[in-house]
Order: sequence, then C-alpha cells, then structure tokens
Amino acid sequence: MTNTAKTSANDMWGGRFAEGPDAIMTAINASIGFDQRLYAQDIAGSRAHAAMLAAQGILTDNDAKAIGEGLLTVLSEIEAGGFDFRTDREDIHMNVEARLTEIIGEPGKRLHTARSRNDQVAVDFRLWVRDQCDAAIAGLEALMRAFLAQAEAGADWVMPGFTHLQTAQPVTWGHHMMAYVEMFARDRGRFQDARRRMNECPLGAAALAGTSFPIDRHMTAAALGFDRPTANSLDSVSDRDFALEFLAASSICAMHLSRFAEELVIWSSAQFRFVRLSDKWTTGSSIMPQKKNPDAAELLRAKLGRILGATVALFTVMKGLALTYSKDMQEDKEQTFDAADTLMLGLAAMTGMVSDMTANRAALKAAAASGFSTATDLADWLVRRLGLPFREAHHVTGTLVAMAEKAAIDLPDLTLAQMQSVHGGITAEVFEVLGVENSVASRQSYGGTSPVRVAEQIARWKAALA
Repeated sequence: MTNTAKTSANDMWGGRFAEGPDAIMTAINASIGFDQRLYAQDIAGSRAHAAMLAAQGILTDNDAKAIGEGLLTVLSEIEAGGFDFRTDREDIHMNVEARLTEIIGEPGKRLHTARSRNDQVAVDFRLWVRDQCDAAIAGLEALMRAFLAQAEAGADWVMPGFTHLQTAQPVTWGHHMMAYVEMFARDRGRFQDARRRMNECPLGAAALAGTSFPIDRHMTAAALGFDRPTANSLDSVSDRDFALEFLAASSICAMHLSRFAEELVIWSSAQFRFVRLSDKWTTGSSIMPQKKNPDAAELLRAKLGRILGATVALFTVMKGLALTYSKDMQEDKEQTFDAADTLMLGLAAMTGMVSDMTANRAALKAAAASGFSTATDLADWLVRRLGLPFREAHHVTGTLVAMAEKAAIDLPDLTLAQMQSVHGGITAEVFEVLGVENSVASRQSYGGTSPVRVAEQIARWKAALA
C-alpha cells in the first residue's frame, strides 16, 4: 500500500522547503509507485555499502551490524507485504532508509555516508537489469530446447520452403525449426554480451564526483557480484546504456518471437493446416462454433510493439541530457520493467506453444510437392549432368514449368518425351531429382536442409545446451 503522509513541511529537505509539496508535484516527482520493485537490490546495495564503511573505519562495527540486521528486517517486512510505501518519501531508497531509521534509530542515519541517491539508483537498476538478462537467457534456452525437440522429431519431414510467402524449394521441418534455434541463440548471445558490459559497479561514484571518504569500491563491487567498479564517476551516474542495451536485445528477441507467431497464425489456418495448436493456446469464437483462434500467437505478434516502444521511449529520454544526472532519468524504469515482464511472458508462452504444437505431416508433404518446388533441382541437374550454363538451364526449366502449368500438372508429371521436346539431352534420370524427398536429401552443403545435415546441427545444439 502507498500512502502520502499529511505534513505541512517537507520532512526530507528540512528548513529550506518550509511548505509542503503541492499534490501535483508530489505525484509527478515520486517514483515509489514503480521503483519499489528495486527493493531487494536496494537493500543488497545498502548492506554491501555499510559493510564496506565499517571495514574502512568510517562506521563502527556496531553501527554496521545494526544497519545490516535492520535492513534484513525491512526486507522481511516488504516480502511479507506489510511495508508502508509512502509517496512523501519519493522513492525506494528513502522509504527503506526512513524505515531503517525507525527500526534502529541513529545508526540508520549514518548509512548514506559516502554515497548519493544518484549512485544508489544506478547500482540498484544495474543489479535489476542484470537479473533480467539472466532470466532472459534461461528463458531463451528453454525455448531453444523446445524447438530442438520439434526438429529432432521431424528432421526428415518434408515441407515447403518459402520466399515472398510463395513456394520456393522443399525443406525439412527439422531444418525450419533449427532456423529459430539459431535466431534465439543469437538473442541469447546479445543478452550475454549486454550482461558482461553492464557488470561494473557504480556504487561509490556518489552524486557525480566521487567522495572524499576513504571508501573501497572494489570491496562493494565484489560483494555485489560485479567484475569491477566503474572507472568514471560522471559516467557512473549519468548513463543508462545498460538498460538501453537490454531493451534493444529484448526488441530483437521479441521480433523473432513475432515472426514465428506469424507463421503459427498462417500455418494453423484452414487454408494451410500445417500445424495444430493445443487448446491451451487457442480460443473459440463467441458466434462461430467451428473457429479455433490462435490468440496466444496473435498476442505474441503484437507484444513487439510494446517492447520496441519502451526501447524508443528510453532512447528519447536519454538523447538530450547533459552530464550528469537529471530527473528525466527517473523515466528509465517503468518502460524497462514493462518490457522485461512482457519479454518473459512472451518467452514462456512461445515455449509452451512450440512444445505443444503438432505438425500435420500429410499437409506439409502435399504443400512441399506443389508449386513446382523442385524446379531448382531440375535446373541444377541440367547443369550437373548435361553441362549447361546455369542461365540456359534456368531457361529450359522455366519453359518446362510453363508447359506443366498449362497442362495443370506438376513437373514430375511431365513425360520424358515432353521434357525432351524442350531439350533433347534430358534422360529418365531426371525423375530421380524431382521428388521432394530426393530434393531435400541432395541439399548436403553445410547448413543445408538435408536430414543428415539437420541431424548434425541438432546434435551440436543438444550438446551445447546440455
């Protein structure tokens, strides 16, 4: 619960601000309504700071012990749901510190020695975003395993490969699934890279210039799991590129989720019937009893807009800020929180849909054989067996496609005589390459759709994710 204490004077700023803040100013200035999510990170940072101050002789051991234990009490109160978050205390930092002082008295007032809310929020937010990177990495690995399971089940199932959403060449179901494993692996890599770059501790930068107290920033950095302290106090408190990088990685990942969601919408339609989505991820119609709507996929397709919007919003906040801190930067959290929540929901939902979906092998194979999908195989055969230049082979094949299209048949249904009427060198051997299974089996270049190559990639990724 969040309350505003009734007071005629601002109890944070004391005598200079003799009158209480206007209600509108309080509403626009306070961030406790959303930054209370940082409570665990704020308390962890404060405990590390207090321990360091004691180690450096800046606080007494007794004061540091009281602060450490008091902060654990505050933590338990928050986690139990009994903490009174107050807007007159603006943010999570002041709420925690004020409650700490209520619990332990005078020592609580010493906690803020050698730090500022500027470096305090910077470390809290970094810790939170770092945790979200870890969560995204774990979520992506679960999704990759779901795609791997689908790929392994259908490594040799033929389906159409598309360009321009037109039938292009036969591929395998396993190959298509593995394409998304590669995409999401790169997404995982982006979060891993972002995490590595953000793993520097800004605590100790104070307001912007560092502090005159003999603090040990390496100690607090180590205590909080950072690789090192940040090297410039101005930069420490003034940038949010770690959040921007997280949001950028989230946007790319959400785009990949959206692309497969689009495929699921198309594939589950009555016109395609490539996949069946389980009842867990679909809804019915209020008026049309035959309908099974891919609502989860459609919503996932839309979530990119929300995440990308958050990314653009934070870029817009940060683009015009002179060093160092400005209150504008308070607008960094809400959109980051929302984007992180949306991404994790999307990863979980897509993992569920991929795990539960069932491929319609008959429909996949029928579609793979339609639309003259083996035309490229014919052209390749003409080059390989007859020595035709590819451009000439392309022309011969196009003529045969036109002939088949006019007769309302597919390429394999043309007679040898019909084919020889276009080029006399064609032999019966050509029919060996025109079947869709033969087509995919022949694509044995590294990264190709041949079931042999697909199996190799599946094995590689299963080992990598073990």
